[in-house]
Amino acid sequence: MRHSTNRVNTMFVDSAAGRDAILALDDPLLLAQCDVHTYRSSGPGGQKKNKTDSAVRLKHRPTDVSAVATESRSQHENRARALRRLRLAIALHVRRPIDVTTYRRGATLAECVRDAHIHVGRKDGRFNPVAAEVLDVLAACGVRVSTAASAMGLTTAGLVAFLQTEPQLWRRVNEMRTAAGLTQLRT
Repeated sequence: MRHSTNRVNTMFVDSAAGRDAILALDDPLLLAQCDVHTYRSSGPGGQKKNKTDSAVRLKHRPTDVSAVATESRSQHENRARALRRLRLAIALHVRRPIDVTTYRRGATLAECVRDAHIHVGRKDGRFNPVAAEVLDVLAACGVRVSTAASAMGLTTAGLVAFLQTEPQLWRRVNEMRTAAGLTQLRT
């Protein structure tokens, strides 16, 4: 399975409305904000794969975040996969500044918190906005998990359990910790 994002650095937006509005767009509107590049993918897939431009690379113009999908011989399926990956990449890499002293959980995160844990699956449409808010709070807390958990009204174990639900989310938190001069979290 080949997928990637070209962007590792963090981009800051002025308000949650910008990023959250992007995450809330339906697929055709999000696609309209992207440069779409199709090309022939290498690797297995038979003769058809070498004759059609089925691989898809999306570059979201407003955020400069990219996502790629090449698994399928169908350009349509690869476009759908690339859009899902793009939403996650935007949630992972586009931050909004938060003042921890006045922070209140957003509505989406608030509805997913029970018993000081975040309860939302990776396939749930609320996952990306929740992950984005969690990363915003972590960034505001110097990527210190216990401080961020406290700010969100979670247990440290509850926050860590959520971060571990998505490998790319876990990897992104560790990238942020490394950039901040902290040790990486261990599984």
